[in-house]
Amino acid sequence: MNNNQKIRVFLDEETVPFAEFSPPVKFVLDTTKIPDGKHKLKIVALSTSGKEGTKTVPFVVRNGPSIDVVGLQAGDIVTDQVTVTLNSYGSERNDFFLIRGSETPKGIPSWVWATLISFVGFALFYFIMYWDSDHYQSFF
Repeated sequence: MNNNQKIRVFLDEETVPFAEFSPPVKFVLDTTKIPDGKHKLKIVALSTSGKEGTKTVPFVVRNGPSIDVVGLQAGDIVTDQVTVTLNSYGSERNDFFLIRGSETPKGIPSWVWATLISFVGFALFYFIMYWDSDHYQSFF
């Protein structure tokens, strides 16, 4: 069987693809070789009948340390002396952690917390209102 399907992957506005594959493919994009900032990944797929499809995925690379600035924001008008606090922190972990078979981890939804608080609140209300030792008899 002749399989002419091709997937070409371009980075930003490059005219030469940095990778070309036959589908399906799973590859690792090494962002350590890409400078920090906004980038675009353009995927061009060619079907066996010669039709071409494209998809562009914008992403941001942040391999360097994260920088926080407190006391000065973009577009601020300042006079006199301004106290600016700078903080820089990063994670240079070399180990690779991959969760297999799970979806994107998310926090517990607020409706779950509301249900749990309502249940505990009702249990406390019931306990306070109806606790009476006359209703409970000892087996001894």
